[in-house]
Amino acid sequence: METLAAPRLISTNQIHGDKICQINALPPDKDSEINGYDSLITDIPGVFLLIQQADCQAVLLFDPACRVIANIHVGWRGSIVEIINKTVETMKTHYHTDPADIVAGISPSLGSCCAEFINFRQELPQSFHKYQVRKNYFDFTAVSRDQLLSCGVKAAKIKLSGICTCCDSRWFSYRRQRDTGRFCSVIGLR
Repeated sequence: METLAAPRLISTNQIHGDKICQINALPPDKDSEINGYDSLITDIPGVFLLIQQADCQAVLLFDPACRVIANIHVGWRGSIVEIINKTVETMKTHYHTDPADIVAGISPSLGSCCAEFINFRQELPQSFHKYQVRKNYFDFTAVSRDQLLSCGVKAAKIKLSGICTCCDSRWFSYRRQRDTGRFCSVIGLR
């Protein structure tokens, strides 16, 4: 927290689902963990939102017009339940965000070079099969990018890290290590 100069840091015990937590009041504790969510949204200055990863994506959203932020934990299950779409819709409904104003970043995550899904016919919906880059390998960064585009986020405002956590040993990777730590992605309003 000191390194980030974050007055309040909110994290969540992520569950690979589609539950969204809106932080609408300043938390009493400087460091708080909320159980059971994969998306955090706030418009409160001084509140920083933290997502932990080890191959999943953090999709960070900033609406500079309404001064709203979101941090979304997106694994393949989150992609299927469209947590990105649901988060953008929540920003529109509750914070008056115009998706065209959103600036989005997709963190380092499992790249298409390493995202092997041998049982993809059972695990992934048919609509995801077009993201197969070679036999059994899928591009989930492209899935997230396309979900953002379908919500109305402009292509020029979507930034992709282009880093595969499995290939790059500087990052924690469940696929590479199985028993591993987590890195985090943080966004906050000053």
